[in-house]
Amino acid sequence: MQSIYKDAKSEEWHFPEASYILSETDAKGLILYANDLFCEIAGYTIEELIGKPHNIVRHPDMPRIAFKGLWDDIQTKGFWNGTVKNLRKDGGYYWVDATVLRKVNSDGSISYLSIRRVPNRSTVDECVVLYAKLRSKE
Repeated sequence: MQSIYKDAKSEEWHFPEASYILSETDAKGLILYANDLFCEIAGYTIEELIGKPHNIVRHPDMPRIAFKGLWDDIQTKGFWNGTVKNLRKDGGYYWVDATVLRKVNSDGSISYLSIRRVPNRSTVDECVVLYAKLRSKE
C-alpha cells in the first residue's frame, strides 16, 4: 500500500506526490476499475467500490455547478481537468487534481478514465473559497 496520512489538525488525508489515483467508470458512472491507492485514500475495499456509482466519493462541499462543467467539457472536448474535494468512507476528505477522459472502447461503448494526483496547495486554498461562493448560489 501507499503511504497515506491524515492531517493531525483536520479530517484531511494526503497521499504521496509521485503517485496517481486511477479509476474507470462505465457510461452510467459505475466503477469498473480502481487502483490500490484509490481504495486506500477513499477508505474502501475494492469489493465495496466495483459496481458502485463513482459519486460515492463526492464530497458535499463540492458545488453542483462544478460537475456540470465537468460533464459539459467531457462531452465537447473529450476531457476535463480540475481540483476536487473527495469524501472518504470514514467522513474524512482528500483533495485531488483530477483529469477525466472519455474513452471509446473497441465495441463502441463509452467509459471514463479518471487520473488524479496531488493538487497544488494554493489551488486548493482558492477552491475552498470559490466552492463556498458557488454553493451559496445553489
